[in-house]
Amino acid sequence: MRLYFVLSISLCYLGLNAQDHAHKSTRALSFPDIPGYKTLTTDLHQHTVFSDGEVWPSIRVQEALRDNLDAISLTEHLEYQPHLADIPHPDRNRAYQLALQEAKDHELLIIPGSEITRRPPAGHSNAIFITDANALMVKDSVKQFATAKNQGAFVFWNHPSWYAQSPTGTPILSDFQKARIENGELHGIEVINDGLYEAESFALALDYNLTIMGTSDIHGLIDWQFLEKGQARPVTLVFAKERTVPSIKEALFAGRTVAVYNELFVGRSQYLIPLLKESIQIESASYFKETAILSVMIKNVSSNSLLFENNMKYTFYNSSPVFEVKAGAQKLLQIKTMDKLARIDLKLKALGAYEAPGKHPIITWEINLED
Repeated sequence: MRLYFVLSISLCYLGLNAQDHAHKSTRALSFPDIPGYKTLTTDLHQHTVFSDGEVWPSIRVQEALRDNLDAISLTEHLEYQPHLADIPHPDRNRAYQLALQEAKDHELLIIPGSEITRRPPAGHSNAIFITDANALMVKDSVKQFATAKNQGAFVFWNHPSWYAQSPTGTPILSDFQKARIENGELHGIEVINDGLYEAESFALALDYNLTIMGTSDIHGLIDWQFLEKGQARPVTLVFAKERTVPSIKEALFAGRTVAVYNELFVGRSQYLIPLLKESIQIESASYFKETAILSVMIKNVSSNSLLFENNMKYTFYNSSPVFEVKAGAQKLLQIKTMDKLARIDLKLKALGAYEAPGKHPIITWEINLED
């Protein structure tokens, strides 16, 4: 009996481990494609024990698979390596190599990268799609960015409002960074980092034509930092032509992104509006009995809840003008059109989204009511 019990426990343990390694998740991220592009979910700013993170690179891969991400980058600090006494590694490409090995039997894309870690005015920036992190280990900041450019890197400014870079909590675009932008050596900026949204960073992205980024900047466990708090990790949605690393690179340089964190969506209108429009499906639309009350059933097909406000000239019959459509859920809207119409434009303001600082986009769905 004792032997049977031990074997049962062992088999259960092995079964649990096998299930864990299958990377199944009840909180997988999912967003619809937009016309002309595939929507790829990425987290391009993460750390492991190969800089100041707390986990092995394989854990980052497993977390990403559980969250249904398409691509990640492990961007270890170049100048800050607090675990060197315990994990000496002369090759700064090692975290990328280990992640690549862990992901080889899965579809997760691993993008090579490093974090340039300098005091202001250079500050912190991620260089991704690099070919050799070791070559970036130079003292001169100007040469460092030039070397990243020579490797074909896409470089984005990290957490611009972080107190160590800006004591006022407002991003300061230095002359050094302006020169990097002019030289084609700085291409993007984080508007969401570790769950913090910065409208001032978003304004800089629009003013200087920088790609909008959202990242977790995770050091510990994704579960502890986000999931156990009922949150999802911040991500950058990349609108790519194909699900490949070169296609992601092309899309980032072209600025085809939206930053997302839970119910918050931040991006340029030409990508944000199609994303939100595709996230809501019109399931049915018909008048209620012999009334002029139009019943419209909508469904949120994304993994994130969406918050809207009625922006039509028509009012709702039995609900607030402000409403939420939870992830994967349906919502019945009853619209008082006064007369029976052959078609109607369902116009909603997306309160959880920004197409510019303080500006919510208006999304329109054309509904044809003719038989």
